Amino acid sequence: MITPRQIRAARALLDWSQQQLADKAIISLNALARLERGIVDPRMSTLDAVEKALVRAGVEFIPAGDKGEGVRLLVPDEGPKGAIGPSPQRRSARTNKRAG
Repeated sequence: MITPRQIRAARALLDWSQQQLADKAIISLNALARLERGIVDPRMSTLDAVEKALVRAGVEFIPAGDKGEGVRLLVPDEGPKGAIGPSPQRRSARTNKRAG
């Protein structure tokens, strides 16, 4: 189960407001605000909707373990493993724009 801290961290990675996440998860802003503050025992359906919206946006939740819980943002087109910079597809798109 994801935690309020993970939800806040995931929103920060995506640079989303609470309203944006509430809209994407199709829940009320008030429900999300209470969930993030940890002052309610959320319905599983609410928690599931929030988690699914964040996962669809590319967030991966790291379960609590010896090193603690976390989140990370997956980048689907980051190129070869370990590569820094734009993917080859993005580089060629940029080159084509310049040439045209």
